[in-house]
Amino acid sequence: MPVSRDDALNVLGSALAPCGESPRTGFFRNGCCDTGPEDMGMHTVCAVMTDAFLVFSRLQGNDLSTPRPEIGFPGLRAGDRWCVCVGRWREALAAGVAPPVVLAATHEEALAVVPLDDLERHAAS
Repeated sequence: MPVSRDDALNVLGSALAPCGESPRTGFFRNGCCDTGPEDMGMHTVCAVMTDAFLVFSRLQGNDLSTPRPEIGFPGLRAGDRWCVCVGRWREALAAGVAPPVVLAATHEEALAVVPLDDLERHAAS
């Protein structure tokens, strides 16, 4: 897996770990939940997809499960790791369907929107 850009840190204060390669995730499609000024949605939370979250996301207008071959997107299934927008993760938390979080692969910028305690309570095992 590739390393993250610019020595990014995760929410635990160590080097940002890769989130997912199959399918390749991240705003920059480098496998990491890196962010930068061009990432308006802050795709900083490395989440393990669940059926409940995929349905929730589709109902919010972001269908992550339908393949889109024209843009090289295979569609996600439960168990896939994906860098999700921190705001959408927070919405899912409020709705009771927040997917598990890979803390080592979640960018520290997520802490500007979601407290570490919330992320830790939903840490992937």
